[in-house]
Amino acid sequence: YRYIIYNHKYRPAILRSGQSHYHQKLDISLMQQAAPLLLGEQDFSSFRAVQCQSKTPFRKVQHLTIERRGDYIVLDIKANAFLHHMVRNITGSLLEVGMQIRPPQWIGDLLAAQNRILAAATAKPGGV
Repeated sequence: YRYIIYNHKYRPAILRSGQSHYHQKLDISLMQQAAPLLLGEQDFSSFRAVQCQSKTPFRKVQHLTIERRGDYIVLDIKANAFLHHMVRNITGSLLEVGMQIRPPQWIGDLLAAQNRILAAATAKPGGV
């Protein structure tokens, strides 16, 4: 699963579909510090949409990278399966880390809490 963010103060004039736009400056080094906390088999209830119909919130995230390519930030995540809106909910919380609203270890706290209400807003749907 790949989520692409155009990270610039102005919206892109072309190539608008298939990417999301965030005008705030994002510190991807902080986002990268948080990413390993999401690896492995864990309960992803904090990143699960209310309407998710999966019988279990346990998923195994095998790979998660975040890199900057010019004005683009690319989040790549691989798992054995995804919950409804799981990647967008993870991205929304990682964005709060990148905007320095929350520290990287907050992602681990969210996983432990197993409570969607404590996580950030769902990232925009355009990033995929």
